[in-house]
Amino acid sequence: MQRSIGLNSGFPLMEPVWLQNYPPGVPATLDLDPAESLVDVLERAVRSFGSRPAFTNFGHSITYTQLDELSRRFAAWLQQDTRLQPGDRVALMMPNLLQYPVALYGVLRAGMVVVNVNPLYTARELEHQLRDSGARAIVVVANSAATVAEALLPDIGIEQVVVTGIGDLLGFPKRQLVNFAVRYLKRLVPDFDLPGAVSLDAVLATDPARFKPVPLAGDDLACLQYTGGTTGRSKGAMLSHGNLVANVRQVNTWFGSLLKPGEEIVITALPLYHVYAMTCNCLAYTDIGGHNILITDPRDTKGFIAELKKWKFTAMTGVNTLYQSLIDHPDFPNVDFSALKLVSAGGMAVMEFTAREWSRITGTEILEGYGLSETSPVVCTNPPDLKEYNGSIGMPLPGTDVSLRDDQGREVPPDDAGELCVRGPQVMSGYWNDPEATAKVMTSDGFLATGDIA
Repeated sequence: MQRSIGLNSGFPLMEPVWLQNYPPGVPATLDLDPAESLVDVLERAVRSFGSRPAFTNFGHSITYTQLDELSRRFAAWLQQDTRLQPGDRVALMMPNLLQYPVALYGVLRAGMVVVNVNPLYTARELEHQLRDSGARAIVVVANSAATVAEALLPDIGIEQVVVTGIGDLLGFPKRQLVNFAVRYLKRLVPDFDLPGAVSLDAVLATDPARFKPVPLAGDDLACLQYTGGTTGRSKGAMLSHGNLVANVRQVNTWFGSLLKPGEEIVITALPLYHVYAMTCNCLAYTDIGGHNILITDPRDTKGFIAELKKWKFTAMTGVNTLYQSLIDHPDFPNVDFSALKLVSAGGMAVMEFTAREWSRITGTEILEGYGLSETSPVVCTNPPDLKEYNGSIGMPLPGTDVSLRDDQGREVPPDDAGELCVRGPQVMSGYWNDPEATAKVMTSDGFLATGDIA
């Protein structure tokens, strides 16, 4: 089926029959503050949970108070020591490290826009994303700096490059040991030449008092999340502060019966440069004072399981292949699952064998959901009280409308297959600098045509 082209059928919208199956206490809609930004969410967490660990990586933690100061330092540098202005785009190119939330919130606090970049990109892929987004700065892990050097053609508008080593925020002596091992023992840092690049150390030496708060509202752009879609080059989904705050609140309301503010420990193995982990781990758990355990290389299953053994973790996000890789390891059953209560999955279908084996070993069900970069990302998910695998993507989140439509954009009769179209506060405003692509997916009555059949 081709994407619908935005024709309004005039048919009555699909009745929200799913509401009768909603978890107890979950409302049909949410009362969202249109002025609230992700910076507001962070600052409230700092006030409420300042001394609590916010993020841990390689055994080193930063508290919410430390995250507050470090992100202020980063924002102050952007504001005072560069020519960047609010609204400018800043690319973040790194795996799951403590540097990611520091840079993320630093960029947002400066009123600028995050452009998430896969650190495994080729120079050609990076070149397209930098050119398309118009990014003026990039923060890159040293392992990927050679790719940045290759991608910075004369017409690429990058003015500032910040380079960070894997261990830069780990403290002495772990920082030195990790950076030495990565560069000289594992040889994971190719030589690079980036004249004028600055170190993250230099950036974070900026006096946080130089930071000047920037007024932000829900409709201000927060992130360009690039998505390949099904055809053509990747496009930047424009996600506002309001889109992302809405999805955070939708997810946290949906799972509210399981979540206790200030007490949750979530395993963050999916990359934060993907919208799933950025929203459902970094942003959502910040909203409730949660503690993110950042896994830098989940493909190292032995090391991943060793990290799991250190924590009485309460939540985890993943994809089917990640869960299956853990199940297949003989040491996985030796992990302590006694506190685990929320396991979610997206990105691909969860296989029945994986779900049942996971349940057998851990005593928890994998709650499969559905989403897209264009929807911040979560549209649907299974209820928190799921008893066993059901093969479905669950129900639309509060405030989310879905409609199944044919090739002409008309709603299909009940029980017929159609293109899944989505409307809600988490849906993007469009694709960055691409009104033609936007018009192909946004219907005249405000739905996003996903291209997926349901």
